[in-house]
Amino acid sequence: MNEGKVFESDVLIENNLISKIESNLSQVNSDTVLIDAQGKFLIPGVIDDQVHFREPGLTKKGTIASESKAAIAGGITSFIEQPNTKPAAVTLELLEDKYAIAAQSSWANYAFNLGATNDNIDEIKKVDPTKIPGVKVFMGSSTGNMLVDEENALNKIFSESPVPVITHCEDEQTITFNFEQYKDRYGDDIPIEFHPDIRSREACLKSTTLAVNLAKKHNTRLHVFHISTAEEAELFSTEPLSKKRITAEACVHHLWFSAEDYNEMGTLIKWNPAVKESTDRTAIWKAVKEGKIDVIATDHAPHTLAEKQQVYTKAPSGGPLVQHALPAIMEFVRNDEFDIEQMVQKMCHNPAEVFNIKNRGYIREGYFADIVLIDPSQPWRVSKENILYQCAWSPFEDFTFKSRVTHTFVNGKLVYDNGKFNPNIGERLEFAR
Repeated sequence: MNEGKVFESDVLIENNLISKIESNLSQVNSDTVLIDAQGKFLIPGVIDDQVHFREPGLTKKGTIASESKAAIAGGITSFIEQPNTKPAAVTLELLEDKYAIAAQSSWANYAFNLGATNDNIDEIKKVDPTKIPGVKVFMGSSTGNMLVDEENALNKIFSESPVPVITHCEDEQTITFNFEQYKDRYGDDIPIEFHPDIRSREACLKSTTLAVNLAKKHNTRLHVFHISTAEEAELFSTEPLSKKRITAEACVHHLWFSAEDYNEMGTLIKWNPAVKESTDRTAIWKAVKEGKIDVIATDHAPHTLAEKQQVYTKAPSGGPLVQHALPAIMEFVRNDEFDIEQMVQKMCHNPAEVFNIKNRGYIREGYFADIVLIDPSQPWRVSKENILYQCAWSPFEDFTFKSRVTHTFVNGKLVYDNGKFNPNIGERLEFAR
């Protein structure tokens, strides 16, 4: 399943690269390891452009090692991690500290975004575009000093960043006003069903509109994370990705859940931006299929179960998804609601294109052999026993997926084989800019 085509072929991996793609390959050495992929789908490794792996500083929730191991079991071979750890990665020195951890512990290939603040434009201007994927701007609340809400700071970031500007768009003033109304009424135990009213569609639309307008003003290369409303989806173009300066992402949870699920799932599906109405979910899917939204990602953000089960004001937003994202989207493929060619485009090809990732995201001769085998007819139920996240829970617990990742190759090495892991350290992603 590659570049819009579905075809039968053999693939030869030599060293860490895809060496040949041909039917009935016969020129193999006697020591070549053969894997029978009959009846399975072979896709490029998924590139997840938004994860929070919690290291350093928040390692009771997860580590780069634990969450990247879960990722490769889910067919994710490369990830881009976000800067809101402790300390927040808002300097190049702190960012390189994270790279050093990954170089010793990450099962998958890795990259890390630099965090923006109201006053670190000089640090942003030092970024080497070949080494760093982007600059993350929280245009809504985050940890530490990472809320960027000053007009002058935003204009400087959007006009002077040497790498793509990546935004989390929610208007802080709108959210604060909404929150105070509900807190006055309910105290700390605000019913979870009001979460999308507090972190409202108006807050999302106002902030995303601002980001898009700033990008148009400064000709910024902008990528907007986790679109959650029908109105936001209409801000983006259907022109070919190669021509876009402004791109957008949808997350698995906004494609799977809706406000109807709060009664059963409670704070386990508390995310920022909030999961909203089923009509929003339908509109986001439509935008993905039409090309207004370019990437499907996870926003993987583990918290402990004890943290998530607290009252509304204390329960953190976010949830673990990397192990289950690909099987979840495969459910829509199996139900004829989404084409597998589009799935590969949105989860494998397009993230590589959006960030100019060098020699990954495709099954091509000469590219890194990051590839995944999926058995579309091997059901499995998500349970405590097979959840790999350090936090040990999943919003998909007790759901039975019909498709299973059976093999994951990272840089030509078989690192996941039907539930068994072979030790591996991924490589730092490079960017062809």
